Amino acid sequence: MLTKKRYSVKDMILWTRGETLIYLFYAGIITILYKVFGFTFLNVPWTPVALIGTAVAFMVGFQNNSAYGRIWEARMIWGAIVNTSRTWGMKVQDMVNNSHKSPPVSDDEIITEKKILIYRHIAWMTALRYAMRQRKTWETQHTSKTNREWRKMIFIPEETSTLDDNLKCYLSDEERHYVMSKSNKQTALLYLQSAHIRKLKEVGLIWEFAFLELENILESLFTHQGKSERIKNFPYPRQYASLSMYLTRVFAILLPFGLIPEFAEIGKSMVDDFYLVGKYFIWIAVPFCAIVSWAFHTMERMARVGENPFEGTSNDVPISTIARGIEIDLRQMLDEELDDIPSQFPEQKNVQM
Repeated sequence: MLTKKRYSVKDMILWTRGETLIYLFYAGIITILYKVFGFTFLNVPWTPVALIGTAVAFMVGFQNNSAYGRIWEARMIWGAIVNTSRTWGMKVQDMVNNSHKSPPVSDDEIITEKKILIYRHIAWMTALRYAMRQRKTWETQHTSKTNREWRKMIFIPEETSTLDDNLKCYLSDEERHYVMSKSNKQTALLYLQSAHIRKLKEVGLIWEFAFLELENILESLFTHQGKSERIKNFPYPRQYASLSMYLTRVFAILLPFGLIPEFAEIGKSMVDDFYLVGKYFIWIAVPFCAIVSWAFHTMERMARVGENPFEGTSNDVPISTIARGIEIDLRQMLDEELDDIPSQFPEQKNVQM
């Protein structure tokens, strides 16, 4: 899915509210121990804390860039699928004809052959998006409490209906049973497409050059499919993701021990001129520590969410919407009645599926 609205600070705070409360509580406890109970030994020199923060910034920045790269590559792949699908529809419409058929067949037979090819392509997109939505063991963002809350407010099409039910709309029972018997269903559909256009060439409904052109498009679809499957089946390297998460937590743990004594010293220097401000200045360290920890944690969590662009979070590639949009275009080009064409999946919470 892909968000179509600008996230506000409120949205980000709600998304990370659990961690934010933990950071506030943790910083408050350390401050109470330091100020009220006199545990002044809870003091870590600021320099090593700053060095760890610098390392965390580099690691999280690298992780965010890599995650965004995976999202952008996935979006480019599905953008290419859009273009290639429209090309397929155009060439099927123009290249399947009676020009080289003797004796010619009826116009209804031509229309039927075109419809089978177009519908089978829609079935291929459907099978591909279902394959991309399948849960992998390393896809764990759905287990987060706030992510679970969000998923309860929306529906993902691939989670509310089965692939078999969807394929009934596009394939004959024989082809559907054949496809469902294969582990890689989208590949099976492209094999059926190739076999079909070969038969059309043999009977003269497609001439040799047209056959080669359509085969080239199928080859392009195989390429797009393989690229999409590569992103789906190859996770972001765990050593980078795990190290970023652990370093972020270590930094959040050490931060109050470095900042609170600093704020205490600043407060002491202000007592003579601004007594009340200086006396209570140390307590400003509590929200300050929480804000800094929240910033690092949120950046790291954003990177984790973006690692798998087909998992089904709010910032993922909207493959359901893209596939349905292509279906609408292709079926309109077949001059079908508008009432017979499915509508686009609705946006939910300003997010495309």
